[in-house]
Amino acid sequence: MKSIPLLCVALFALSALSGCGKSGQASAPPPPQVGVVTVQPTTVALTRDLVGRLSPYLSANVTARVSGVLIKRIYKEGSDVKAGQVLFEIDPAYYQAQLNNDLGILGEDEATYLNDKVNAARFHKLLPVGSVSQQTVDNADALVRTDAAKVKADQALVDSAKVNLGYTKVTSPISGIASQQQVTVGAVVGSSTADAGSSGTLLTTVNQVDPLYVNFTISASDLVTLREAASRGNVALSQQDKTTVQIVLPNGSPYNQTGTLDFSDVTVNATTGAVNLRALVPNAQHTLLPGMYVTMNVNLGQQHDVFLVPQEALQRDTVGAYALVVDGGSKVVRKDVTATDNSGNNWIVTGGLAAGDQVIVTGLQSAHEGAQVKASPWQAPAAAQGGSATAAASGVQTAGNAQ
Repeated sequence: MKSIPLLCVALFALSALSGCGKSGQASAPPPPQVGVVTVQPTTVALTRDLVGRLSPYLSANVTARVSGVLIKRIYKEGSDVKAGQVLFEIDPAYYQAQLNNDLGILGEDEATYLNDKVNAARFHKLLPVGSVSQQTVDNADALVRTDAAKVKADQALVDSAKVNLGYTKVTSPISGIASQQQVTVGAVVGSSTADAGSSGTLLTTVNQVDPLYVNFTISASDLVTLREAASRGNVALSQQDKTTVQIVLPNGSPYNQTGTLDFSDVTVNATTGAVNLRALVPNAQHTLLPGMYVTMNVNLGQQHDVFLVPQEALQRDTVGAYALVVDGGSKVVRKDVTATDNSGNNWIVTGGLAAGDQVIVTGLQSAHEGAQVKASPWQAPAAAQGGSATAAASGVQTAGNAQ
């Protein structure tokens, strides 16, 4: 009688073990959850954040062109002046006396010329009747020619004296803002001397600051990248006068005027490995000052048929940049991509992806190449929701939106 209960216990134990085996097979783990975005080709502005330095549109040194004592400053320092406006006056007494002396010599030689001309005419009338010889007539004609040459030389001296006298009133060569005077009234200033290789005394400087130039550089590698992209048709480089420059002032506020590219060099600086560029910026309110360093955003053109991918979706290893993509069978596939630029919080992918690819953004730790995953639309963090919406409109879509 006691053996029956033992047999029941053994049968019950075997039944329990059999049930545990079936339960273990039913509880296999589900595929990991990942967040994806579906990418579509789009057009993106190619921009660079650079640093530049402002310089005047025109800059002219106002120097003394004759020697003498500076007797007057006529302009107000820091004020607007017009081209040809008198800024300084040098003592004109010596140059006025020189002009008067040259005028006197001119008048004397003109009188001699007229007298000799009358005599020569008289000799020509007497020659036919034999009252004078041919030699006398020839000599009279030669003397008239000599007198005429003297008058021309005297006139040149008078013109030169007038020029020097005019230089005693120092004028502005351009319109702009006249800076601080460099020499005080009463100082002796000197003119330029070509033989000595010296320049005249600097009196002040006039700068035209509307518009202004902003000089900056771009690396030769960036330039090569742009040209290669343009040759592939990915980039439509703007025309020089259409490339825009947005300046940020030193206090961090954006400047309310947009500049345009004005010049790009054709050689690379051997020391820096960069190419010099220059933009023209309006400055009607004189907000910008020459010599100021500014940061700026330069729009170099448009990139066509590229993909915007959130920065956290791209990974890098020894091979290069790559993204994990969910294929049609819900399996993870690796795709090597080309991404050298960014736009906001997104990488600009120029190669390696196709339209409609579902790129994994979150859950990358549990996603392995060839493994099954469960994809769901990725949502940008709340702090960057506005930027994500913009990116979605430009070519980055969630999987739900794409479907």
